[in-house]
Amino acid sequence: MEPTPDNKLAGILSPVSAIRGQADLGVGDTAALVEFAGWAASKGFGLVQILPVNESGSDHSPYNILSSMAYEPSTITTTPTWLPELSVEAFDEVCARHDVKALREGPVKYGAVKALKNELLETAFRVFRSRKSDRVRVRSFAKFESDHADWLEPYSLFRALVAWNGSEVTSGWPEEHLNPEAAQEWEARLPSADKKRFRDLVRFYRYVQWVARMQWKTVRAACDKLGVALVGDLPVGVSIYSADVWNSPEIFDLARSSGAPPEKVFKSDPFTEKWGQNWGFPLYNWQAMSHDNFSWWRRRLGASCEVFHFLRIDHALGFFRIYSFPWRPEENEKFTALSPVEAAALTGGRLPGFVERDDSTEENRERNRVQGDMLLRIFLEETGQHRLIAEDLGEVAPYVRPTLQALEIPGFKIPQWERNPDGTLIPGGEYQRLSLATFATHDHPPLRKFWEDWMADCGDPARRDAAIAGMNELLGFCGREDLKVPVPFSSEVHAALIRGLFACNSWMAVHQITDLLGLDERFNIPGAVGDANWTTRIAGTPSEWDSKYPAELSAAVEAIKETGRLRQGMS
Repeated sequence: MEPTPDNKLAGILSPVSAIRGQADLGVGDTAALVEFAGWAASKGFGLVQILPVNESGSDHSPYNILSSMAYEPSTITTTPTWLPELSVEAFDEVCARHDVKALREGPVKYGAVKALKNELLETAFRVFRSRKSDRVRVRSFAKFESDHADWLEPYSLFRALVAWNGSEVTSGWPEEHLNPEAAQEWEARLPSADKKRFRDLVRFYRYVQWVARMQWKTVRAACDKLGVALVGDLPVGVSIYSADVWNSPEIFDLARSSGAPPEKVFKSDPFTEKWGQNWGFPLYNWQAMSHDNFSWWRRRLGASCEVFHFLRIDHALGFFRIYSFPWRPEENEKFTALSPVEAAALTGGRLPGFVERDDSTEENRERNRVQGDMLLRIFLEETGQHRLIAEDLGEVAPYVRPTLQALEIPGFKIPQWERNPDGTLIPGGEYQRLSLATFATHDHPPLRKFWEDWMADCGDPARRDAAIAGMNELLGFCGREDLKVPVPFSSEVHAALIRGLFACNSWMAVHQITDLLGLDERFNIPGAVGDANWTTRIAGTPSEWDSKYPAELSAAVEAIKETGRLRQGMS
């Protein structure tokens, strides 16, 4: 399929983890995503957007990844239908040792779900290792090992060491494990039994990635057949405890921690409100990356394009200049109450700020523009035209959007943030065609929550006027100035919001699954500490949503038709 800006697309966004499949084991997986894509296609959607599916760390955030190349093992469908080495009997035997019914209910229980999936993958690997697998698959695996050796070999060694040490936090590893050369020497000295056990671990993680890649290519093929474009997501950074940093520390700047400056939306805690978001990812050493013509990025983009029709570039602003901290997130609490002078006294005079340079002078702004332009041109060489989508939200420098437009890279349009100089909302009909419009990202409260908070504020005289203004603005953007506010969130309000976004001029108009179904659940609260983030799951499987949310989906289907966004091939 070749989607073009001439044909406007209606999209739907969901983390894979949030989708319930007919036979999932407590977290969304490749099979559940195929079900979701099929359901979306049947409603007229031409685009399905997901969050990153790289292997994540112990916090389970899809943006804190252990590898720029490896897929998250929990996205693998570990049923006999999708995993040929796993017999029905073996599957049933493993599942009998786990409370699968409890895992399928409620939010994602990552520890238990990953333990079950890992046991199923280990069971399948034992069959594969015993050479009882299909010869075609054995040859396919050997080819995968050969074709992907440049990243697979160091990744699988690193991943085996994570299992061996029982932790991904490399700062706690023995010195002999802290780099590939030392680890290889350590492995060579192991007693034969330990060496065999470790080699089996290495090969197991290669097998897992082979299975994952095969399944994700199956997802791509299913979307191609459905006529649905699949949008992947490239996180802006990798974990400081990632395979990438462990294998190639020279291409990263490990002295600072990337993040975003304070701004009006994310005020979930005092630190974030005062200093900004401290993500903890190391910065890129662009000069070091240039020595081999940015091969790390080219490999990453090339592999992603094998699966995804479009790629969302997370925090595209960071490729021009990125906000960073001179301390790790674990130290945030220590700095929360400090003044800039007091903080600088603890950091040798360094404070959070933009690097390599800020935008304080015309020279700096031009150098930042040139850097971003150069990097994005390299990305386009790997992806081709009109395949990148730049997440350009936050503190947007004046040169960013003109650069994106010159490169014909769609940026984001969040109606509440797109304003004229006089403060009024820019009408959706005036949005550039090369853009993606959405009311919310995974970091924002759903529309229903926004609306209910406004309704609550209407009972407070000090906040009433602002709440009513917010309602009127959004309804005005959607062409429903006739609705008298304040009015509770209803089917009519929901239908207006759904249609209003689809009516804009953007090539892609994407509703988050929670907004589409009129729900108030959140996937992530930036800056929040706890186990609730990324655990939300949508009630029911896609095939059950028609009966659970009939009014909401009827409004969406009608809006897709009325606004000319119906998936190609449908009438």
